[in-house]
Amino acid sequence: MHKNHRIYFKYNKMITVNNLKKTYGNVEALKGINLSISQGEFYGLLGPNGAGKSTTISIMSTILKADAGNVQIDNMELGTNAQACKKIIGVVPQEIALYSKLSAYENLLFWGNLYNVESSVLKDRIDQTLHMMGLYDRRNDIIKNYSGGMKRRINIASALLHTPKILFMDEPTVGIDPQSRNLIFEVVEKLHKDGMTIVYTTHYMEEAERFCNRVGIIDNGQIVAEGSLQDLRTSSGIKENILIRYASISKEQIEKFSERMQAVINQEEKTIQYPTTALKSDLPKIIIACSDLGLEITQIDIQKVSLETIFLKLTGKQLRD
Repeated sequence: MHKNHRIYFKYNKMITVNNLKKTYGNVEALKGINLSISQGEFYGLLGPNGAGKSTTISIMSTILKADAGNVQIDNMELGTNAQACKKIIGVVPQEIALYSKLSAYENLLFWGNLYNVESSVLKDRIDQTLHMMGLYDRRNDIIKNYSGGMKRRINIASALLHTPKILFMDEPTVGIDPQSRNLIFEVVEKLHKDGMTIVYTTHYMEEAERFCNRVGIIDNGQIVAEGSLQDLRTSSGIKENILIRYASISKEQIEKFSERMQAVINQEEKTIQYPTTALKSDLPKIIIACSDLGLEITQIDIQKVSLETIFLKLTGKQLRD
């Protein structure tokens, strides 16, 4: 099923966003966003604070209205079919959306009824999601006594009660404990494997690299790059880097090495840096060059082109800026 699903999502659009614009006062939050997300895809929307990613998610999930442009959800126009669209989407917002004086079970009962889940199946759905989130044994505890990570998990559970086709997750792992974070990872990976379309924003690059089929990088209200990690690596033009650390080097060795390899030698840090687009062939060459010249190598590091590096080049900012 998973293999077929992977082929299937390439041809079936679940979300289409055309020229989306949104202004707050004199601030253009969105300046014409265009997105296309396929069925079963795990799509990451990344950007620094204030870039427009939460506004985009809020419009796609019917929380906000756009000033211009349109959104299609599963071939339905969001503007004219908002209620039908709401039935097939789940939303995990940045802020915890729970009633602190109610138990976890009571919260899920409330949200399930709000989604019009039939009473005959709601209890089973609540039990399933509580087990999924590792909180079944704490189901009768009052939410205000939960840790931040536990609240996050119940927040996610409430978005899954009506078995949505699409799940919007806006920074679901911010400020939580490692146990909750790892459990959330397991849950989203299972949901994706089972065919759910997931749109995910995060400030953690490792999450995007781990989960996402494709990534859209948003900055100043515009998509500045989009594609798989490999697509972004290629289009960025950033090279991988071979970093050699050595014990010592003489002036003569520097001259001879420079004749053979176009590398950057830092005598103060005792390093040789060699940018490359052909790692497999260049790594043996630089090792042989060091050996021929009598350089004692103490360490070799391969610095891959990371999403963080690409993001920094495209936006001039760290993701958390």
